[in-house]
Amino acid sequence: MTEKLRVLFLCTGNSCRSQMAEGWSRHLKGDLIEPFSAGVEVKPVDPMAVKVMAEAGVDISSQQSKHVSAVMKVRFDYVVTVCSHARETCPFFPGNAPRVHVEFDDPPFVSADIEDERDKLAIYRRVRDEIRDFVSGLPAALTRSSAEN
Repeated sequence: MTEKLRVLFLCTGNSCRSQMAEGWSRHLKGDLIEPFSAGVEVKPVDPMAVKVMAEAGVDISSQQSKHVSAVMKVRFDYVVTVCSHARETCPFFPGNAPRVHVEFDDPPFVSADIEDERDKLAIYRRVRDEIRDFVSGLPAALTRSSAEN
């Protein structure tokens, strides 16, 4: 049996996008990927992210937000930054894991001025689906993207 690829999804607060990516990876690619997520800051997991993932049949309600320092000793095969801030502040990881950057909108930021919950959820769903599409292409998308970086 081939070892699973260890992939870290890194975001600013580890509250939404990286949590979704970890959940999708476990759900869609659990036989190939051992996913982790962390943030350069720590914020609570976003309840709306939990809600839209549950709608898609993926339970991330037990996932915990972690600071990147909590996973520094893990030897990753890839580090995927899902926002510009994380890309710019991503620390060195042992083993020199290739870094892949895939930019996704930040649902809490994009929907901050929207009052209607349905409209907010539409943004979360769009980003959820974009992350699902990216994860569906793993691991090939990682090797392709790291060659481009």
